[in-house]
Amino acid sequence: MALYELQLTQGYEVTALLTTITQDYDRISMHGVRTALLKSQAESLGLPIEKIYISKNGSSEDYEAGMRDKLSSLLGRGIRTVGFGDIFLEDLRKYREDNLAKMDMKGTFPLWKRDTAELARTFIEAGFKAIITCVDTKYLDKGFAGREFDEKFLSDLPRGVDPCGENGEFHSFVYDGPIFGDKMDFRIGETVLRDDRFYYCDLVHVEKKRRRDPDWFFGCDFEYMLHN
Repeated sequence: MALYELQLTQGYEVTALLTTITQDYDRISMHGVRTALLKSQAESLGLPIEKIYISKNGSSEDYEAGMRDKLSSLLGRGIRTVGFGDIFLEDLRKYREDNLAKMDMKGTFPLWKRDTAELARTFIEAGFKAIITCVDTKYLDKGFAGREFDEKFLSDLPRGVDPCGENGEFHSFVYDGPIFGDKMDFRIGETVLRDDRFYYCDLVHVEKKRRRDPDWFFGCDFEYMLHN
């Protein structure tokens, strides 16, 4: 949704997707999505991926160093703006903006202060499809892992859980929708518990021929490299 807003309403030229990979598992950090599916998703969006690798026990300093090195490289290519999908966490936005400012870069937040219940419904009504890949058992039980992000999912969320998972209650993988060239094909694997707190539903990539050739691309669930 952030990428959609950036390209549709704000006139940015998005040049790449930026995401963090836990190298020990070869998966997107926190989301637990295999890099094979990440590759398929990016190809369907028609955008390259810029990856930052961290270890499973990496510190905040390790993350910041990796981000700094990657952004320094991108800055040399004329990219000065990074887009984020954050919605209302003030401390997280400030953290991002402070770190970008050190590199003479800026952030943009196209979903900022949107009503998350409305945003979740808009996502579904627009025809996007997503599956829950990780749940924090501090907020949700194991049964929510592997579920489709749909109206039933939203209605079943306990009181106090954000409909977009903005507090980290859950993470998801978007596999289809009007902005993708192809639906990502996968099968659901096992659900495992990590760190005695997070349940991850494994998604196993399945190769599939292209469904159609898109004329335009948008996307979500990434940080974005932008040209002004």
